[in-house]
Amino acid sequence: MNIGFDAKRAFHNNTGLGFFSRVLISLLAEHFPKNEHYLFNPKSGNLFQHRFKNMHEILPEKQLHKILKSAWRSKWVTADLKKYKIDLYHGPSHEIPVGINKTGIPAVVTMHDMFPEIYPGDYKPIDVKIYRTKSRYACKHAQRVMAISEETKKHIEEFYGTDPSKIDVIYQSCNPIFNVLEKEEKKETVRLKYNLPSKFFLHVGTIIERKNLLNICRAMHLIRDEVTIPLVVVGNGGAYKEKVKEHIRQQRLEKKVIFMSEAMIAAGKKPFVETEDFPALYQLSTAMIYPSFYEGFGMPIIEAMSGGVPVITSTTSCLPEIGGAAAFLANPAKPEEMAEGMRKIFNDNHYAQSMRERGFEHIKKFAPDKYISDVMTMYLKALQ
Repeated sequence: MNIGFDAKRAFHNNTGLGFFSRVLISLLAEHFPKNEHYLFNPKSGNLFQHRFKNMHEILPEKQLHKILKSAWRSKWVTADLKKYKIDLYHGPSHEIPVGINKTGIPAVVTMHDMFPEIYPGDYKPIDVKIYRTKSRYACKHAQRVMAISEETKKHIEEFYGTDPSKIDVIYQSCNPIFNVLEKEEKKETVRLKYNLPSKFFLHVGTIIERKNLLNICRAMHLIRDEVTIPLVVVGNGGAYKEKVKEHIRQQRLEKKVIFMSEAMIAAGKKPFVETEDFPALYQLSTAMIYPSFYEGFGMPIIEAMSGGVPVITSTTSCLPEIGGAAAFLANPAKPEEMAEGMRKIFNDNHYAQSMRERGFEHIKKFAPDKYISDVMTMYLKALQ
């Protein structure tokens, strides 16, 4: 089977959507070597070093298509799909080419979340309109819609009226590097490289209101005299970050909250974590704190649990679904509940170890073999 992919984010996006595309395509190429995987990429990029012989990068060929890359990706690419005899096309992030329904080529689209629909005020009106137009079109014309959680499936039905029988809920798998328990030497190398404290809580994510860093800091204030370790924040932000920092100043938490990017800049280093260092970074932490108000999935939960790290997450959105009984669940609007989880994990080694063991068991439902088998089953449905 010849499978085509919208590969823009695989080659150019260094956040969640890019990681999703790279993991998906690589696992498919590895597990189904008889299939050919065509990566339709609007321009050259170096984020995706595809290493399988059955993966082929396809760039725009006509001069007009090279100039108008976005138009090629969103519409004109359909001619190339026919040229390369694509049997099935997958749009890994909310959209498929306009007119693909007229080519006879079945399409699948992955819907990760509905942030612009749920929080339109967080986006420019034009961006909301573009997202809504592309997502609605994709959900209508794709043969199958892949939702990454039951929560996302519910919102697809709610906002777009999509027939639930054409929506497949398939849980993602994280990058296999997170499944490796790092040796102490590697962890110490990473600790020194990023000048990390010997023990710390960890928060990973863009610093925006939905991710709820302010309430984590409030929880840190509540336990300031009981729990001695700081919070390390990996991520950056704008106005909301400044709001958080003002709270930190007011509560004199400067030594309790470490913004890694700022600490690295102060040390004369580049302000980002190398991908290969993330597993050790997680595994150095006492717990990963992820109390978002809303997520489409919550990949850091799986990344942390894969390395044996206790997780505190929210009682809302899809997060109880993803964290399951292995996580400590707290109301994201109640810092005191987060603080209770942090106290228990820090003070009770037996409890923390039981969380690690439950986490290892829980992540089996996100195993690469299961994930990619479910994706192929969806593909076969789309071809019927």
